[in-house]
Amino acid sequence: MKGGVSPSFQELFGHRPEVVTHAPGRVNLIGEHTDYNGGFVLPMAIPQQTHVELRRRGDRRVRAFSTNKSAAGEILEYEIGQESTGKGWLDYVQGVTHVLQLAGFPLSGFELRITSEVPLGSGLSSSASLDVSLLRALREAFALPLDDVQLALLGQRVEVEFVGAPVGVMDPMAASIAGLNAALFLDTHTMRFERVPLPPGVDPVIINSGVAHNHSAGDYRVRRAECERAAAQLGVSLLRDLTEADLPRAMALPEPLGRRVRHIVTENARVLATVSALRKGDLPGLGQLFYASHDSQRLDYEVSVPEIDLLVDLAREDADVHGARLTGGGFGGSVVMLAREGTGAAVARRIAERYAARSGQRPTILLPQPSGT
Repeated sequence: MKGGVSPSFQELFGHRPEVVTHAPGRVNLIGEHTDYNGGFVLPMAIPQQTHVELRRRGDRRVRAFSTNKSAAGEILEYEIGQESTGKGWLDYVQGVTHVLQLAGFPLSGFELRITSEVPLGSGLSSSASLDVSLLRALREAFALPLDDVQLALLGQRVEVEFVGAPVGVMDPMAASIAGLNAALFLDTHTMRFERVPLPPGVDPVIINSGVAHNHSAGDYRVRRAECERAAAQLGVSLLRDLTEADLPRAMALPEPLGRRVRHIVTENARVLATVSALRKGDLPGLGQLFYASHDSQRLDYEVSVPEIDLLVDLAREDADVHGARLTGGGFGGSVVMLAREGTGAAVARRIAERYAARSGQRPTILLPQPSGT
């Protein structure tokens, strides 16, 4: 890359792309770690997108380029049918062709250029945004008979079966079908969903803490395994099958399983309460649910970190903030806040400044987007 400017598709490959697609990142308003337990989630698309340019080849060769700074500015290559892990960002591309082949969809090779505005490790689903954007491009280029829900399910398979990140279905569903101004109320067990508009009077705010996470790393896997173990000991197939009446026997499980169950059960209830509060325009109620969700993630599910807690504490001190919570898988990432209408940009600036001064991290304001972006 000369002067920090990425080469165009034509400069890389000698011709123009046939297909150009994109898919958004997402912020989860509430419902954390409930998706792989068959529960309820409430994500919303964000303006930041992953963009894909693609052109078919006549052989089985894939040649891929990413403009991400960590991608080293090289065209990486592999043969369809010979995918293998351990190649960094290319694993997501390989995973897409791998699962499409397993699903019986014929592909030839292709040339690919990827650009993403969704920051990596931010808890905003950069990988699902890439999976869905590439799947959309391949659907168009090869006329694959796939609807948007099928794309999302294939995106989940990429992460679970190839990359090795045991994620639920929320992220690819949000990247595939969520909108910017409405939350996607999704039952991850039945796959029923509806869009719930945000009420007037609120500005969503997202601040990336600067502490990156990795879903294929150990902590996320440990939480999922703990949930599976707790479900087995309680005699249910999914923790979503439990209610608050089951919590006394859940809390009798060996530590920390009871607390893990308590988070999932109460978080599912909070999603349902949040949907009700959105429909009523109950902003104070929404704020209380956000803080309760964060406290549950911090104490019962233990997925927060000091930097994230500091951002939430700064939000609690700000009179213009209704509520705030860790969003995404945890162990770093971002915080979502609900600010009083018209104050979102100012709230984001002052909280980011205070956070930077106290944490030494470099936060990024992702919503509201700075003017001119």
